[in-house]
Amino acid sequence: MIITRTPLRISFAGGSTDLPSFYRAYGGGAVASAAIDRYVHVLVNPKFDRSIRVAYSRTENVDALADLQHPIFREALRAAGLHEAIEVHTIADIPGEGTGLGSSSTLTVGLLNAFYAYQGILKEPAELAREACEIEIDRLRGAQGKQDDYIAAFGGTQYFEFRPDDSVRVAPIPLATRDREALSDHVSLFYTGVTRKAQDLLQRQSERTATNVPALERMRALAGEARDAIIARDFARLGAILDEGWTLKRGLSAGISTDSIDTTYAAAKAAGAWGGKITGAGGGGFLLLVHPPEQSRQIAQALSPMQRLPVRITPEGSRILFVSR
Repeated sequence: MIITRTPLRISFAGGSTDLPSFYRAYGGGAVASAAIDRYVHVLVNPKFDRSIRVAYSRTENVDALADLQHPIFREALRAAGLHEAIEVHTIADIPGEGTGLGSSSTLTVGLLNAFYAYQGILKEPAELAREACEIEIDRLRGAQGKQDDYIAAFGGTQYFEFRPDDSVRVAPIPLATRDREALSDHVSLFYTGVTRKAQDLLQRQSERTATNVPALERMRALAGEARDAIIARDFARLGAILDEGWTLKRGLSAGISTDSIDTTYAAAKAAGAWGGKITGAGGGGFLLLVHPPEQSRQIAQALSPMQRLPVRITPEGSRILFVSR
């Protein structure tokens, strides 16, 4: 039996510049992001017969790999060379999809890590991230960018550069434990109560890349500024960077924000938040805010009855928790 644990993520700046339509044609992309202590756990165990059983929000029992309906499970098993006699269970701290915390990429990285470990193979984070991108973007024709797979694999607080030749430079943002805790103290997530399919939003953004180049170039620059603000522990500046980035992102395509989201964000700023953004592609999911810690209660009251999700930034990426033979 193998159990892996893989983190979800928050992105501070540079989202949308990790889409191939931008970074391949316009000099690369850059994202500053962090892993959080909310996870997807994957359990893999041998099955006594030759069939395949996978359990997520539903359960599938099939005799052949090609019959699996969940595309990520099917392609991750295929990529790892597993075709029969296996049982897979997943447990997610944030169930469902469309929350903007990178759950599908977290699942893909966690499955690959578990499937390779099941065969006695240890993969480096860069290998896991690259293979996860191949599955989601190349094999399954997903419209998303690369950042989610890389932060899920590496963990911590990272500055990623996505180069036109499809290579990725991973530059950890150096934080002592006390600095990581201070950053966590200045961050809050609130659930909007709305989930959405990110693919449609991301596809529209990709189609409008040429029109949006000036905004995307500024968003790429903001990723570097966010990195510098985090290193300097200038959290007010970090909030201002998120605020500018959200203003730019809202203009990329229709549907990224809504009247309800705009009203909620304005209420959060009036209650003391320096800045924020909707996580992921937009349209719903979680509202990420950067604020003085002493304003946490006031902001929560202003956004009531929205549910606040307590999170801390974690230094760990996808890891193997348990091995039993």
